[in-house]
Formats: sequence, C-alpha cells, structure tokens
Amino acid sequence: MPKTPNRVLTTESGAPVADNQNSATAGVGGPILLQDQHLLEKLARFNRERIPERVVHARGSGAYGHFEVTDDVTAFTHADFLNTVGKRTEVFLRFSTVADNLGGADAVRDPRGFALKFYTEEGNYDLVGNNTPVFFIKDPIKFPDFIHSQKRDPFTGKQEPENVWDFWAHAPEATHQVTWLMGDRGIPASYRHMNGYGSHTYQWTNEQGEAFFVKYHFKTNQGIRSLSTEQAQEIVGKDANSHQTDLLQAIERGVHPSWTLYVQIMPAAEAADYRFNPFDLTKVWPHKDYPLQRVGRLVLDRNPDNVFAEVEQAAFSPNNFVPGIGPSPDKMLQGRLFAYADAHRYRLGVNHTQLPVNSPKATAADNYGRDGLMATNAYGRARKNYEPNSFDGPVETGRPLAAPLAVSGWTGTHEAPAHTKDDDFFQAGELYRLMSEDEKQRLVANIAGGLSQVSRDDIVEKNLAHFHAADPDYGKRVEEAVRALRED
Repeated sequence: MPKTPNRVLTTESGAPVADNQNSATAGVGGPILLQDQHLLEKLARFNRERIPERVVHARGSGAYGHFEVTDDVTAFTHADFLNTVGKRTEVFLRFSTVADNLGGADAVRDPRGFALKFYTEEGNYDLVGNNTPVFFIKDPIKFPDFIHSQKRDPFTGKQEPENVWDFWAHAPEATHQVTWLMGDRGIPASYRHMNGYGSHTYQWTNEQGEAFFVKYHFKTNQGIRSLSTEQAQEIVGKDANSHQTDLLQAIERGVHPSWTLYVQIMPAAEAADYRFNPFDLTKVWPHKDYPLQRVGRLVLDRNPDNVFAEVEQAAFSPNNFVPGIGPSPDKMLQGRLFAYADAHRYRLGVNHTQLPVNSPKATAADNYGRDGLMATNAYGRARKNYEPNSFDGPVETGRPLAAPLAVSGWTGTHEAPAHTKDDDFFQAGELYRLMSEDEKQRLVANIAGGLSQVSRDDIVEKNLAHFHAADPDYGKRVEEAVRALRED
C-alpha cells in the first residue's frame, strides 16, 4: 500500500518550513538571528493566543444541538423558526459561571449563564439568560458596581464577603435573588441538571400585529440536581472542571441533554395595571396568573471541535432579534441591548459576527458594514458600500421586527413606576415559605457563613433587615445564626 505523502508545514504566508526544531543562529551555538521569520512569527502568534476574557461569564462550556417546535404558538408570534410544529433550528448553547475568572472552578455557588443562539432562516436570534428567573438588580446603571462588589478586591486580590454583603445591604431588591443563590439550587450538580430562564421580559408579536410580553423557561429533562457546599468543595478539589467534564463526556457517549421550553404569555394591555412591575428583573410572574405554555424541545448533541474558537469566541447579544420577537421596557434588558454587543466588539473586534460560531447558518448576512480588523467581507467593485444605491444592493423591508412600545412623559432619571404591589421583599418571602424545613436550614447556614465574616455591624444589620422584611422567621433564623458564628 503506497505511503500517504506527508503534509508540508508552512508559515502563515504559506511558505514551506525547512526546520521547526532549531532556530537560526549566527554560527553553531551563536546568538539567534532577527531574520528568522518562522521563529518570530511563532513567538508573536503565541503572545497573542489569548484575548481579553469576559468581565462576567468568563468561565464557560458550550455545545451544539437543535430546537424543535412541539406546540403551535403562531397566535402569539410570527417568528419563522416557531411557525410550524416539528420545525427544527440549529442552536449553540453556552453555559457559564458569572463572577469568577476564566481559570475558576465550575462547582461554586454562583448563578449560571444560559446563553442560546438560534441559527434561524431570518438571522441569528440570541436569548441570553441564567439558571435563575430573577437577578440581583433592576437598573443597568448599578451593574458595574454590583459586579465590582462580587469580583476580586483590588487590594486583597480575592473575593471579599465584606464587599459582597455591603453591596447587597444597599440593594434591598437583591433579597429575592440572594435567597435563590443561597438556597439548595445555588450550586448545580452539572449544567445538564439545571433549568435555564430568559429571566428578562421580552415581546412577541403575531401576524396581526398584536403584542404579548413573554418570559422563557427551559425545564431540564434530566431533573434538577444540586450540590451542598460540602459536596461542591470536595468536587472542586478533585476536578475544577467538573461541569465541563460532565457535559463533554455525556455528549461524547451519546447521552444528549435536553430541556423543554415553556413560556408565560401576558397580553401587552395587561402590563400597565398588573399588581407589580412586570418588567422588574428581580420578580417572577406567578404561574397562577400566567401559566406555563409548552413551546418545544431543546437538545444538545454535538461538542465543539475547538473550545477557544467556538466557546470562548461565541458572542451573544440580546439585541439579536428576529421578526416576531423584540424588547420590552425591562430596564436591565435595555442596558444589555448595548452592553453585550459592545463587550464583544472590544474582546473580539468589530467583525466578530463573521466568525463561524457567530455567523448565520440558515441564511447569510447582507449589509453595508465594511473593513475594520479581521474583515472577511471585502467585497469588490461590484458591491457598493452605501444605501440607497442604484446597483441592486440589499434594501430595507419596511416591516418592524416587533410592535412599537408607547412612551410618554418627561425625560430624566426616574425610578420605575410604582404598581400596587411593588415590593422588594414579598417574593423573597414567598420563596422562603415554599422551602422545606431542611432547605430552610441549609439556606440560613449558607447566608450566615458569608454574612458572619463581615466586620462592620451596620452592614450586617442592613442585610438582616432585608431578611426580616421578607419573612419574620427567615430574619430571626439568619440573625441567630450570624450571631452564633460571630461569637465563636
């Protein structure tokens, strides 16, 4: 059998490499020559192999799969990828922890990102959410401060309970999410064994132009599994990449994780008079008011070939909408419409949407964006770079993606409008009261473990007041547990 000829190693310009083992030198044992182009190219590329990590959601894993429609939702949206029962759309899903750096561990107490890219025939639709239905804050102007409080302290170089709890002391709206985070679901056993949520409120619009507000719920079909603090510490000591290992190995052996998508649907006209602000990211919509309606099934069945190219360079932005889906007045969503895309322009460059993992797959991008770092859409003289033109370039459709949102009033830095039942603590108390006695004990222990490390009494007292306001028993237990730990 003839031997297959070896492939020729080349430089990045395509020239063959004569020697990849020895640098060029001035004589045997002499100093290295500046003219060794292959050496310089290898070292220069090596120095630039890493890009800035994400400020949040730095540590992540991902996989490809598909979404299949199982139920008719055309009464609520004219989105093409949702218009036919049985229709499948390719997807890419990136999971992540939020606060830690790229080298952090997987099994830690932290929310998990759940960012989903649908490669639809009308362009890419990005749904950027978490494994919790709520968040710590409801206005994006507080987001940089919140993240700074959760990240490494500039002096000690590590996460400080003092900073974490000091911010929460001044953010009573965080009480609901803190209760989620410190509860039993605060450390998922794996990415496969947790739910995903759109968290924000979005808008769907049907063919008749009727608008609905929606919330997305991806319910894991593997069942919810979580870790105690002690279990997580043991796993981190054995495999810091435990979630990545689990996801990779499950898909490789043919065990394909799946989630069932449900939505809550609120007719747009009901939003103004709902008993609390339906666009407040720190609150859920009770299911008795807006029951879950099944939409379809999400399946992950293929691992990326290159984690850097496909997971690290995957770019999601909630402003990547498709016809039939749009934003709501959710202030946190409004801030993220800018912030996510801008983060990727900084990390990956203005042409990051041309990378394979980010480019459309079921259609093609066709616009007048040109040039910039790493541009691959360098069209020739037959393609004009302005619009309108007389040369058959792409043209606008004249049809908005979603229904317009009514606005009125004076410009200014307003607090969110008050609804009759708006409250920072009620839903946190409801969540606490849903817990079993064992769950309550673990929640209290988790909170007290961190809060007891805070040195300033006023910060401790402000946080205790939040738990008392959520539920008297909740506050009493946390207060007693913190006191006991601080007296030890």
